[in-house]
Amino acid sequence: MPSTLNLLESFIPTQGFLVCIDSDGCAFDTMGIKQRECFCPWMIEAFNLQPVAEAARACKEFADLFSKTRGANRHVTIKRILTELLPSHPQVSARGFSTPQYPHYFEWIENADSLLSDEGLRQAVAAAKDSSERLEFEYILKWSERVNWAVKQIVSGIPPFPGVREVLIELQGRADAVVVSATPLEALEREWAEHEIDPYVALICGQEMGTKKEHIAAVGKTYQRDHVLMVGDAPGDLRSAQGNDVLFYPIIPGEEEASWSELISEGLPKFFDGGFSGLYENELLDRFERALPELPPWEVKK
Repeated sequence: MPSTLNLLESFIPTQGFLVCIDSDGCAFDTMGIKQRECFCPWMIEAFNLQPVAEAARACKEFADLFSKTRGANRHVTIKRILTELLPSHPQVSARGFSTPQYPHYFEWIENADSLLSDEGLRQAVAAAKDSSERLEFEYILKWSERVNWAVKQIVSGIPPFPGVREVLIELQGRADAVVVSATPLEALEREWAEHEIDPYVALICGQEMGTKKEHIAAVGKTYQRDHVLMVGDAPGDLRSAQGNDVLFYPIIPGEEEASWSELISEGLPKFFDGGFSGLYENELLDRFERALPELPPWEVKK
């Protein structure tokens, strides 16, 4: 059986257009339940944040749902929470809480060559220089695997947003559709198959296959740049599109149903007719920018 990386590299276009679609929070309304019920409780437990649990929850929701790091890799947002957001929260200073630090883990996250996934953590465990470093990575890996377990147990029966299936049907015979996501592949394949929309996409790309930017680069290399559209709900999706010089359509957080409806009525017709870039895309990006702030509420109030 071919590896996931080989599947990515061997992708063969069948149409002249390509539409890349993010999954969590974009095609599926799963981000909220995953962050609140799966990631957050195990983050508080694993990183010993019980004394400031309320602040930790506020930081997790802001980082992953309501700010410019929405949709980022789980390890990137954990680092942001532990090094930036949580130390600045008033509850933390009021209670004299010292936010735990994980120097080896944080350095691994900053390494651009690292595969920020469970497999990447296993590689870090194997490459550890001493027992302290190895134990740190083993601990983080245990947390990440526990989150995956929680997602599998809790997140089910959540249908795609209204309009998603209609968009996928509209693309048939006109554009290749590919899922690009930072979610583990197993979860993606399960969710798309559960709601019987996986037959509409040519390939599903998860975190094991690289970053979203790398996904788009690999599958989109033979298309004209203005014939490739990335549909996403997070700033990281926009950066992935811009890094490949392709078009971007935002699913605005809090306005998901309207966004998918507009994609069918306006976005796709402009995409196929060559009128997407320029004024229309810039208007979309302005709306997207306003929806996700940089600073958390407790920083803005200072």
